[in-house]
Amino acid sequence: MHAFQHISPPLRLYSGPDCLEQLGRELDRLNCWRAVIICGTTLGRAGSPLDLVRSALGERCAGVFPGVRAHSPVPAVEAAAQELRRLEADAVIAVGGGSAIVTARAAAILLAEKGDPRTLCTTRDERGALRSPRLLAPKLPQFVIATTPTTASVKAGTAIFDPFAHERLALFDPKTRAQAVFVHPDLILSAPRALMATAGLDTLSLAVEGLTSRTADPLADAQLMHAVRLLAEHLPRLASGDDLDARAALMHAAILCGLGSDHTGAGMATVLGHAIGARHEVDNGIVKAIVLPHVLRFNAEAAAAGLAKVAVSLGLPGRGGAAPATAVIGALAGLLPGVGVPERLRDAGVAKQALPDIAEHGMGDWFLRGNPRPVKDAADLLQVLEHAW
Repeated sequence: MHAFQHISPPLRLYSGPDCLEQLGRELDRLNCWRAVIICGTTLGRAGSPLDLVRSALGERCAGVFPGVRAHSPVPAVEAAAQELRRLEADAVIAVGGGSAIVTARAAAILLAEKGDPRTLCTTRDERGALRSPRLLAPKLPQFVIATTPTTASVKAGTAIFDPFAHERLALFDPKTRAQAVFVHPDLILSAPRALMATAGLDTLSLAVEGLTSRTADPLADAQLMHAVRLLAEHLPRLASGDDLDARAALMHAAILCGLGSDHTGAGMATVLGHAIGARHEVDNGIVKAIVLPHVLRFNAEAAAAGLAKVAVSLGLPGRGGAAPATAVIGALAGLLPGVGVPERLRDAGVAKQALPDIAEHGMGDWFLRGNPRPVKDAADLLQVLEHAW
């Protein structure tokens, strides 16, 4: 008998055209009356779907911070924290994709902890062990109105980018997990199709890595396998004929994947996405889509059981035929035509001379622990990068 623990935090999800009617009730539940919206510049403009959020908040809207930037750079996060302080916020409403959600969480952490983010993040000690400091100060309640299929909606981890040191800073605080998540049709239709696609690819990669990770349990498997089913069915529809139902299905898949991967972690594709994304100005979803086939080949023998789950999720034959890794890689490749994803890292603007440095940075990533085949050193990561280049 396989022993495991599966302890899930509460989820309050509202999805549909009337979901924002519940936003005021959720704020009332926590006695919040000065909510600050955090979003990007496009949503921050007058006449955008953000007006729906403002209307739902009414007098509870204390202000809007429209300064979110891609990959959540530290200066933008610090500016958001200063605005939360200036407006005397008692709640944070993140409206947008992963960067908006991460910026909102990180700003709440900086506001409460009153410290330099470099002293609050996960670090690697001299023995290579990763340590996360306990962030004990109370945090402002977080509410998420997502516009793209990002797993960030339901996560407690927060990764921001230091543009001066070119380092990714990982913060973890369960108190910043969203109190409620909202999926509204007008908001998810506001995101560009390309952004929906790359966010969906990011989620798909995480779901596959969750199913092939060292840690698994049947409850997480159920969430991740259905996430893969939804993504495989609806991602191609973004290329052939975008529609609301496809976008909504991708949003729900991201929530399922976010919940399931909390229990399984991720692996090398996620690590390389983190190591390349912000430092080379490439979307994480694009990086992961490029490297995932090469990661699956690297892990094939150690991840056979997990690959079988992925194969079932993709509707592939359970027995016979091609080896699981080959069959899964072929099926995943069939999802990409029309999405506009480069096939090689070189085509995404990553220089070959940067690969050793990327590999070294990847060794400090928390998610490397979940890779099914142990990664001995940076040479293993470099091998995969060279195949993907």
